[in-house]
Amino acid sequence: MVAGAKVGREDLSLCFEKLMMVAAGNSGEGVKMEGVVITGWKDIPMELLLRIVSLLDDRTAIVASGVCSGWRDAICFGLTQLSLSWCRKNMNNLVLSLAPKFTKLQTLILRQENPQLEDNAVETIANFCHDLQDLDLSKSFKLSDCSLYGLAHGCPNLTKLNISGCTSFSDEALEYLTNFCRKLKILNLCGCVKAATDRALQAIGRNCNVLQSLNLGWCENVGDLGVMSLAYGCPDLRCVDLCGCIRITDDSIIALANECLHLRSLDLYYCQNITDRAMYSLAHSRVKNKTSMWQSMKGRYDEEGLRRLNISQCTALTPSAVQAVCDTFPALHTCSGRHSLVMSGCLSLTSVHCVCAVQAHRTLNTIPHTAH
Repeated sequence: MVAGAKVGREDLSLCFEKLMMVAAGNSGEGVKMEGVVITGWKDIPMELLLRIVSLLDDRTAIVASGVCSGWRDAICFGLTQLSLSWCRKNMNNLVLSLAPKFTKLQTLILRQENPQLEDNAVETIANFCHDLQDLDLSKSFKLSDCSLYGLAHGCPNLTKLNISGCTSFSDEALEYLTNFCRKLKILNLCGCVKAATDRALQAIGRNCNVLQSLNLGWCENVGDLGVMSLAYGCPDLRCVDLCGCIRITDDSIIALANECLHLRSLDLYYCQNITDRAMYSLAHSRVKNKTSMWQSMKGRYDEEGLRRLNISQCTALTPSAVQAVCDTFPALHTCSGRHSLVMSGCLSLTSVHCVCAVQAHRTLNTIPHTAH
């Protein structure tokens, strides 16, 4: 069932026998633990089994679940995190087999290099894993809207969902999902061209009000209406990736700057409709909100504000506007080794520097040169 697994039932049994012999001093009488004599797997207390399971890698845990009923019960009851990304073949069948057993899963990583998952596997997850909070289905090219409909009904506690590269999902299905999965905090829609539209983003803004991170990279159907709906509906947004969203304009950035006061990371790569107006809105938003944020954050105010900004290929920007942003947010760096203000492809912005880069340049110029 588990391709490439190195540990089999015989290996585990042999290891157990050796362990018992050492612990019992080769007496052959077993090991006593809290009044219980342990002579085999079935004798190990449930608490210890759960502890052992937590130390196993995912492949070994799956193999170990077939050693005996005690292991099976412990793993099915105690395993809360599982990654099957190592599975290069038959992942779909593996999920169909495991999901009905591992009903306590909270994190399930099913990232694939080659598309394997089909709708029946995701529907099985939705039918049995109702505690699921973190699900990664990235690069599941074979999945259709049926998967999202299943997750909507079976996994309402999702807080993190990665469906990047799932190009078959529609905006109608994504909208439907948000009606039920309202606890989402992290959502990755990178490359979901059909799903990530203004219609879907309006639904996210209405329903997912605790959202903190959203990746819309290369979703070319996203426009200002969708981004502005997000800004107004999800005020706790901290990380927004809009790279390649070629339709958005300054209006999107202005809405994010004014409404999302905790924004830390903003990716605008190749958003060539962005102008100085957007940059000045980012700079002014910190000044405008400084008083209210100071009251709530006190000494932590310096920790607030943008920490990463990517404006690569935003060729309409001028040095003065970008320098204003850099001066406003001290965590943005252009200096070597700390590039958090990324400006690749913007040849007109070579004069923009962070404070420490300027200081380093001044220090270098003040060092006396030894005459030769």
